[in-house]
Amino acid sequence: MISRGYSTMPAGCYRRGAMSEKERSQENEGRAFADAAWSVPSYLISGMLIWGGLGWLASRWTGAVVLFPIGLIIGVVLAIYLVYVKYGR
Repeated sequence: MISRGYSTMPAGCYRRGAMSEKERSQENEGRAFADAAWSVPSYLISGMLIWGGLGWLASRWTGAVVLFPIGLIIGVVLAIYLVYVKYGR
């Protein structure tokens, strides 16, 4: 097939050259911020669900109603500590 200089790409498409180091670092910083923005609430919610669920199960098993709120508090405290260790230092 003989090429006559025409592009085989659809109209509106173009090839972009390699990204500069500055563009790449800005993109990675934005991605790191988005990752942190999603993982912080995820840690908090999962800590409350897991430890609160364990507290609820223990309170159902023993009949001590106070174990459910204690499980929630432990879950929140451990999740905050985990967020501090991962992002706070």
